[in-house]
Amino acid sequence: MSLLLRKDRRVAGAHHWPLILAALAVLAIGLTNLFSAAYATRPTYFFAQLAWTGLGLVAAAAVYAIDYRIYERLAFVFYAVVLVLLAAVLFTRPIAGSQRWITLGPANLQPSELMKLGIVLVLAKHFHDLTVVPAGYSLWELRKALLLTVAPVALILLEPDLGTAGLIGLVGGTILLFVKIRPRTLLALVLVGLILLPVGWFFVLKDYQKQRIETLFDPDSDPRGTGYHRRQSIIAVGSGQVFGKGFMGGTQTQLRFLPEQHTDFIFSVYAEERGFIGSFTLIMLYAALILSGIHISSKAREKFGALIVLGATAILFWQAWINIAMVAGIFPVVGVTLPLMSYGGTSLLVTLCCIALMLNVYARRHLF
Repeated sequence: MSLLLRKDRRVAGAHHWPLILAALAVLAIGLTNLFSAAYATRPTYFFAQLAWTGLGLVAAAAVYAIDYRIYERLAFVFYAVVLVLLAAVLFTRPIAGSQRWITLGPANLQPSELMKLGIVLVLAKHFHDLTVVPAGYSLWELRKALLLTVAPVALILLEPDLGTAGLIGLVGGTILLFVKIRPRTLLALVLVGLILLPVGWFFVLKDYQKQRIETLFDPDSDPRGTGYHRRQSIIAVGSGQVFGKGFMGGTQTQLRFLPEQHTDFIFSVYAEERGFIGSFTLIMLYAALILSGIHISSKAREKFGALIVLGATAILFWQAWINIAMVAGIFPVVGVTLPLMSYGGTSLLVTLCCIALMLNVYARRHLF
């Protein structure tokens, strides 16, 4: 009992304040910004996000309170349940042309968001149990990890949701890069990826997804169609100039020129209102989240903890990078939300749980 009490005291006093403060700052900025973005379209989005924030903080507190090593035992169970939900969502009623949500009373659950957490946990568990090979893993030894990654990506592409499918692939790929694999294996994976690119283009991508990619290289080819989102976003970001137009002062936002301004293009709303100074500050806060994750992963005392922090950090990094690059016009519009900023209950819940996992590993780094 005395040992348990001593452990509890050590955990209670081990907080990574840079991560906590950066996360709370982005969360507060996100709620304020969402109020402005939703005011011109649907104000109820703000109150729904506020409710999800409360639920997410409670869930994050629960995730933090439980020793993360227990999640190691539950990793495959959680992954399997979410995989079943991804299959089930394909039989739901389409919303806006996609089958991504399961309706639970007044709320919609998006299983693909949960799979971000699922892929991190299951790959961390898999590589934790896998025998370490001094020379690095071969392609054959990575077969299970690749199957675990490809299965949800394929189901999510069927929804269709290219952005989330690509994001989960990138998170899985990031974990693969940080476990030791043979150089020839890495080369083989790159070659296979290059070979599959034309297959994906001709047989996987929908016509509108191809048009979005083509618009990146020729933005004036369809200014009122697939190029409209990109054009309006660039106008909003650029019109903010240095100091921005002020809270609720963005004309692109309040006059509803900016599409999907509460989700995919939430950064455009912020950039228009807060300008370069505000945008730079927000990007630095995201950098603080990423650097905190890298620091915590390096301090973890065992492989499972290090890998789940690495995976959670990869989710934050890739999601923030893709979204900001997308609204700035240097990446195709693929429907990836901005962590802690965009409207979306399941996305917010998963992001807060990722941060709680990072804090969990840091707090218990001395218990080994």
